[in-house]
Formats: sequence, structure tokens, C-alpha cells
Amino acid sequence: MKKTLLIVAMAVMFMVAEAQIQTPAASPAGSVSSTIGLTEVKIDYFRPRLKGRKIFGEKDVMYPHGTIWRTGANSGTRISFSDDVKVEGINVPKGEYLIFTWPGANEWTVSLYNDLSIGGNTSAYDASKEAAKFKVKTKKLAEKVETFTISIDDIAADNKSGKVTLAWENTAVPFTVAVDFDEEVMKAIEANTKVNPGNYFQAASYYLETGRDLKQALAWMDLALQSNPNAFWMLHQKAKIQKALGDKKGAIETATASLNSAKQANNRDYQTMNQELINSLK
Repeated sequence: MKKTLLIVAMAVMFMVAEAQIQTPAASPAGSVSSTIGLTEVKIDYFRPRLKGRKIFGEKDVMYPHGTIWRTGANSGTRISFSDDVKVEGINVPKGEYLIFTWPGANEWTVSLYNDLSIGGNTSAYDASKEAAKFKVKTKKLAEKVETFTISIDDIAADNKSGKVTLAWENTAVPFTVAVDFDEEVMKAIEANTKVNPGNYFQAASYYLETGRDLKQALAWMDLALQSNPNAFWMLHQKAKIQKALGDKKGAIETATASLNSAKQANNRDYQTMNQELINSLK
């Protein structure tokens, strides 16, 4: 009998332990990631809400100016980089860091912190473990952001930089992450064009985009076209290289061939781009 009661009691305890009620978190988890150049930037954080409170300011606020903030809720905010980067001009090795901030009226101090073990414990902060520390100007938001939000945006046309923006209440705090992928791409071009001629198109396009040896770019593009001479996307790039070399006649002829090929493929985007290119050469 006692053995039976013990078994029943243990079963009840197990059921109680397993039967947990889940409710929405006060500060839900969030995550954002983006590729800048060839570098993956990822941020994991917890998102507190305003709930009618005043967050930043001089007095009677949650986080007074000049005091350290874990930049989010719970265990704080982590940012990681898959390659070495520059953050606001400061060299930061690839890896994962905590973000700590010191709010201000028009300027915030931001720190990327090496010791992940302290989480959101600001009292354990040790300045000797800073990977980077910098000041950035804030922006005033016209509309309130109810839930603390971090975004990765404003990626440059050349893919060499982007903005990480912290936004809450009426304040936005952007800082720049810059990447350098040129050396890696050049090594890949050197290695991969030798083993796969299909890479000549990408190599030629990169040389055009970065203003390198355009004669080499044209030679690579001609090699790429040997396997698919009617490829309108490759012909269009070739015409742009010819234009950059000052060969207007050749560029018009190539762009026209690309235009005709795009018409056959019913690709309106390249029809428009080729016509614009031809018009710019007349």
C-alpha cells in the first residue's frame, strides 16, 4: 500500500512539474541579422516596452542620462560579426560581444564588451574588457517606438558599410559597421577563375564595379560569353565595360545586341537598362 502511494505521489509530482503554464514574456526575445559585404552581422536581444513610462532623460526616468544601461532587458544584447570589422572607425575582431550604452541628451556612449558571462549585469562591468567604446549622435523620432527595436539598415551601395540602429521612445541611436571584403574577393578571383571559367563573369563585373583593370575585365567578359554568346546580362555588363574604356561605338553595338536578346527573352528590366545605356552613349 505504501509502495502504491509512493508511486502515485511521484506520478503527481511529475505531472505538476510537466504541466507548466506559458504566458507572453514582458520583454520578448528578438533577433535581427544581415549580410554587409560578405560579413554576417547578427543581434540577439530582449525587447522591453514603454508601458506609459518615461525612459530617457534627466530625472524621474527609467534610464537617466550618463548611467550605464544593458541596452535591452533580461540578459542584455549580443552582437556578432563573422569577420573582422570596423565599428565607428574602431577595429573590432570577428566574434560576439555585449552592447552596453550610456544615454545622453544628444549623444550616447556605446560599448562593445568582450565578457559575455556578465549578461545584463551592469554592476560587473569592467572597462578593461571593452573591445570598442565610442560616442554617437542621436536622432529625434517623430513617432514613439513602443517596443525597443534594433535594426540593421542603410547598407551602402558598395556593400562596404551599414548602420545598426537602436530605437526606443523618441530616440534613435545609429552607429556604423564597416567591412572590407576586397582582399577575400581578389583571392577568390585568382583561385576560382583558374578552375571554373564560369566565374569569369563575376570577376569581370567586380573589376568594373571597383574600377580595376578594365582591359582585363573585358577579356574575362569575352571568355564568359564564349559559352553563352546571347546572354543579355553578360552583354550588358560588357557594354558597360566598353563605355568605361571610352569605346562608345563598341558599347552601343554590344548594348544593342543585349537589348535584342532581352526582347527575345521577354526581360523588360534589361530592355530598359540597355535602352538607357544606349541613350547615354549618343
